[in-house]
Amino acid sequence: MELLQEYGLFFAKLVTALVVVLIFVSAVAGVVAKSRERRPDRLTVRKLNDRYRRMEKTIRHAVEGSANWRARLRKKLGWQRGDSSSGERDAGEASGSDAPADESVDKERPRVYVLRFTGDIRASSVDSLREEITAILTLARPEQDRVIVCLESPGGLVPSYGLAASQLARLREKGLDLTVAVDRVAASGGYMMAAVADRIVAAPFAVLGSIGVVAQIPNLHRWLERHDIDVELLTAGEYKRTLTVLGENTDEGRRKFREQLDEAHDQFKTFLSRYRPSLDLEKVATGEHWYGEQAHQLGLADELRTSDDLLLETSREADLFEITYTRPQRLSRRITLAMESIVERVLRSQGPEARL
Repeated sequence: MELLQEYGLFFAKLVTALVVVLIFVSAVAGVVAKSRERRPDRLTVRKLNDRYRRMEKTIRHAVEGSANWRARLRKKLGWQRGDSSSGERDAGEASGSDAPADESVDKERPRVYVLRFTGDIRASSVDSLREEITAILTLARPEQDRVIVCLESPGGLVPSYGLAASQLARLREKGLDLTVAVDRVAASGGYMMAAVADRIVAAPFAVLGSIGVVAQIPNLHRWLERHDIDVELLTAGEYKRTLTVLGENTDEGRRKFREQLDEAHDQFKTFLSRYRPSLDLEKVATGEHWYGEQAHQLGLADELRTSDDLLLETSREADLFEITYTRPQRLSRRITLAMESIVERVLRSQGPEARL
């Protein structure tokens, strides 16, 4: 009995300690969440040229060894002090950087703005994309500056990706050359975005295409009917609801919804013909997808290479600025978005929605 009493007392203490810890953690999480809510939106600009130079210096130091690295540094410092043996040909290295000579003195080098878009079913990153593009347009020089968008998206809801594509169209309308780089996937709504670009660069095994519209919905009407459960669906407007989850679907409703899908598909094709008129839509707008090399042959992509190679090469002739706009979100909001994304792929509780 004494052993049981001691064990019970120990267990009670343990439970009490755990409760105290949970309360403390919850309080801290609440404070952090509130501080994040108060944190303003943030626009970050990072010069990628500096990143590549640091990488080069690090690997050079490791490969050439400390002695050679110090000798190289002393040589540069000698030029900086006005060493006459350096010659005018090395003016670019006098700044202490590994950049070409003209890079340190040319104040009008081309600017290339780099954006990154990772899409989900709602294209929720469009909220950041629209602000990033607005920021670029405040300073960009038409016909001189360029934009590279590193895009990855399997597609999603029609209105969401229509808005995302329209945001990219703003860049072209302002006279900025636009390149979209696809390393993994730009399908359906993702390809709609990519098609706006002047040039599409794709990795050899990136997935492109899927030019089609799809919608699916489970129907529980017969199961409810077997259990004597009635569902009343009242609408004002003949086609306010065509297909439902719980009610009885009709041939007329199916026909109308099919018409809506066809209309969305026709608009998709019209949009593509505007920006990529060379596409054979009868061949590629079938809902199929293709890997990079196949997509290149079909005209869905203009060049085969990775975004890494594209950015590195571009950095040798232009100043690269990566633009990122972040808007703090509560943890509960992020969890909700993740859950919504999962649920929407399985069930459309408010009726079917067309998806690119």
